[in-house]
Amino acid sequence: MKRIALITGTTSGIGKATAEKLASQGLNLIITGRRKKILDELKTSLASEYGIEIIALNFDIRKAEEVKANIAALSKEWKKIDILVNNAGLAAGLDHIQDGKIENWERMIDTNIKGLLYISREVMPLMTANKKGHIINIASTAGKEVYENGTVYCATKHAVDAISKGMRLDLLKYGIKVTSISPGLVETEFSIVRFDGDREKAKLPYKGMKPLTGKDIAEVIWFSLNQPEHVNLNDIVMTATAQANSTNVYRKE
Repeated sequence: MKRIALITGTTSGIGKATAEKLASQGLNLIITGRRKKILDELKTSLASEYGIEIIALNFDIRKAEEVKANIAALSKEWKKIDILVNNAGLAAGLDHIQDGKIENWERMIDTNIKGLLYISREVMPLMTANKKGHIINIASTAGKEVYENGTVYCATKHAVDAISKGMRLDLLKYGIKVTSISPGLVETEFSIVRFDGDREKAKLPYKGMKPLTGKDIAEVIWFSLNQPEHVNLNDIVMTATAQANSTNVYRKE
């Protein structure tokens, strides 16, 4: 059977681009997301274009029981997951911490940290049983430094960085690779979500510069997955050429 990759958050952005890239390389896919119509359309499109086998799992990664039930329901063959791409994540709000909305904090913590842990907890034992696998965690430059108005989001991505390091230690004896990829500005639905659907405000972070795209991240994921067996890329930080770090961006007038 072809390699199987499970990708979370595939209804847009990095997740969708990664699904398209891996499908184009002939991998069979398990794609997940909360928007069933978009998920099903992606499944149909990729299966038709690339002739791969694909399963679409419609659940909310923030709900542990939904995650557990969906992975448990996979057939024995589909449980032979070779690759897990923990992509699902978001930023909500852009307030000073003293003015932050608790519902935004909980949404980010539940998705970026707990959701990643829930899906990993179900998939990792499948990998350890086979003594092989590769986990790609999509982190952020926000997990390397902290910026004003982003305290809780930055904290969640710092957590992803720490979890990746811990996974690498705990899974070492099983030969399972763990790669953390930390992008800077990527033009996806990320900003639209952060600005609560305000599409005009969502354009501001990318004004006067050329940001990364989901396809750029997907290419790096593919590169990471295709290193020799004895090589693991632990930690990759990538930004647009116009971006030096989370807060320093050169913008053309």
